Amino acid sequence: MTGVLDGLSALLPDLEALYVDLHRHPELAFAEHRTAGILADRLEAAGFEVHRGVGQTGVLGVLRNGPGPVVMLRADIDALPVEEKTGLDYASTVRVTGPDGQEVPVMHACGHDMHATWLTGASALLAGARTAWSGTLLVVFQPAEEAGGGAKSMIEDGVFDLAGRPDVVLGQHLVPGPAGWVLTRPGVIMAATDALRIVLHGRGGHGSRPETTVDPAVLAASVVLRLQTIVSREISANEAAVVTVGSMHVGTTHNVIADDAVIEVNVRTFDETVRTKVLAAIERIVHGEAMAAGAPKPPELTPIGSFPVTRNDDAANAGLTEAFRAHFGGDRVHEAPLVTGSEDFGEFGVAAGVPSVYWLVGGMDTERVLTAMAAGRFETDIPSNHSPRFAPVPHPTLSAGVQTLVVGALHRLAPPATGGAAGVGA
Repeated sequence: MTGVLDGLSALLPDLEALYVDLHRHPELAFAEHRTAGILADRLEAAGFEVHRGVGQTGVLGVLRNGPGPVVMLRADIDALPVEEKTGLDYASTVRVTGPDGQEVPVMHACGHDMHATWLTGASALLAGARTAWSGTLLVVFQPAEEAGGGAKSMIEDGVFDLAGRPDVVLGQHLVPGPAGWVLTRPGVIMAATDALRIVLHGRGGHGSRPETTVDPAVLAASVVLRLQTIVSREISANEAAVVTVGSMHVGTTHNVIADDAVIEVNVRTFDETVRTKVLAAIERIVHGEAMAAGAPKPPELTPIGSFPVTRNDDAANAGLTEAFRAHFGGDRVHEAPLVTGSEDFGEFGVAAGVPSVYWLVGGMDTERVLTAMAAGRFETDIPSNHSPRFAPVPHPTLSAGVQTLVVGALHRLAPPATGGAAGVGA
């Protein structure tokens, strides 16, 4: 029987054109109107039942193909407020007005344009080879992963009511590893995230008379430095956590001491006990420093976002890893490290009450990556996700990511109803 992937080579030029187009036209969270429209049109052309505007700008495609399991494939589609510095001839020059009313540059600095292209290609191939499998395929293009609310938004908008609950949820992410490498991991693969906005209250006044004030700039500096001791002095060396102060705002000019300072803190953890301990330490330190500074009123700590731990089902991950090894060979399939980045992909499996598996696909020039690793310069020489210089190589990255999704789907879907063997192809 003709393999599902036999048409991939002929499809690659079209997929590359789609990838370039999406990269040139990035859109921020919950503003992915053009992107969603293009992806929905392609699903309809492939024969899917399509639901648009799920969770604001999400897209659901449903392809019912006889009895069998229901398999969900998911890709995220939003971009970041980053100014591109890749030098690519298809680099983004988009600038938009952000949610706060300020103009910001926009770039696909995390690979979501590649994710969307991968899933588009896999959907087309699976739809075009319906004699090779049986079951139901759910294709989800999710908005607002970067903002952290996209998965929940689609779930709350009834994504499972529209098509039924899946038996398994599968997804993947582009990473700065060698192009074509596939990285899997049992159990926890990505960290949980908690983001906090902290308002520190002082008492403002003239810059020449600090004795009449409670300076929130000094208070904020003390808080920032003290927060760095949580991981180094309160978390065991056998555990892992990251505490980052990503934003600090205080004052408007050099000779005025402000009333308030605002800092935003990002926390990454892999374990609920560690998470609880870190968040409690932040609250204790912030209140303690404010009291020590003589702040006129207590600080305010407000959660502004969170992601759950991304946890793979052990059995489902093991089966999928073996399927990848059988297809790609053992030299291209490796165990993924723990990733301190976060994802909301896991929300789908939790909401559906079914296993989920999330894996990583490399997308950088292989020789360049391996050379950097050998020299101990991977972190400095290879741009990471969210970098303005993040630029995956289209080939073989496009092909590899389509193949992983097809192999993953066929691993979980039923063989043809006639009893024939489903071919994957080269």
